[in-house]
Amino acid sequence: MDEQILKPGDRDYVGALASGLDVLQAFDAEHPRMTLSEVAARTEMDRAKARRFLLTLHALGFVKRTGRQFELTPRVLQLGYAYQASNQYRAVIQQYLEDITAELGESSSLAVLDGDDVVYVVRSAARHRLMAITLSVGTRLPAAYTSMGRVLLAQLPEAELDAFLARVRLERFTVSSVTDKDALRAAIDQARTQGYAVVDQELDLGLRSVAVPVFSGSGELLGALNISTNAARVDMDTLLEVYLPRLQAVAEKVRQTAR
Repeated sequence: MDEQILKPGDRDYVGALASGLDVLQAFDAEHPRMTLSEVAARTEMDRAKARRFLLTLHALGFVKRTGRQFELTPRVLQLGYAYQASNQYRAVIQQYLEDITAELGESSSLAVLDGDDVVYVVRSAARHRLMAITLSVGTRLPAAYTSMGRVLLAQLPEAELDAFLARVRLERFTVSSVTDKDALRAAIDQARTQGYAVVDQELDLGLRSVAVPVFSGSGELLGALNISTNAARVDMDTLLEVYLPRLQAVAEKVRQTAR
């Protein structure tokens, strides 16, 4: 099939399917239950259109209705399960990440780039909590402020990276956050050159992480692996001299097993 990505308005682009997916994605941790008006507002649809999609999703079993409130049903998990089941190497990576957590006592994750965010697809969580939010499979974080995001951005073709930098909105999450696009570009270039990225308390105070890209044996980019820790507990030398080699060793094991 043609690899060109369709755009709205193209003959083969199915707008109704795209709108239905927009309705599903409107529900999140901050909006687990919504009225028709709230769904219409979040998807920027008129009420009549949003109503048709909600009722169709309700008929298919993906949405349930209680009074005026709509919410997702467990059937939505089938979509995520299909994605996980089609990527068998993730079961192997899960074990490797759990080994890291058992050995170092730190959380470790695999994420992929989706738009301007990274999405966690495999995670082994340590007992101590590093962020105010709970990180789990499916969590999205801004790529610009995560170590995994920066090593994944470093793998993009120049034109795609330029487009990302042109549209991304930089925020000051902490006093350490990069807010200058030239500085962000330099950090991404550095990640490309050295093969890893470190982000030190740019997204959340106290959160320090290191990440490496991970490839299959055929050279396909599978995502990025990271170890995240508390800056007060683990200094930069330990991060680079102990944690980074451990990640690199796992990336090499994955490369040898994922064909």
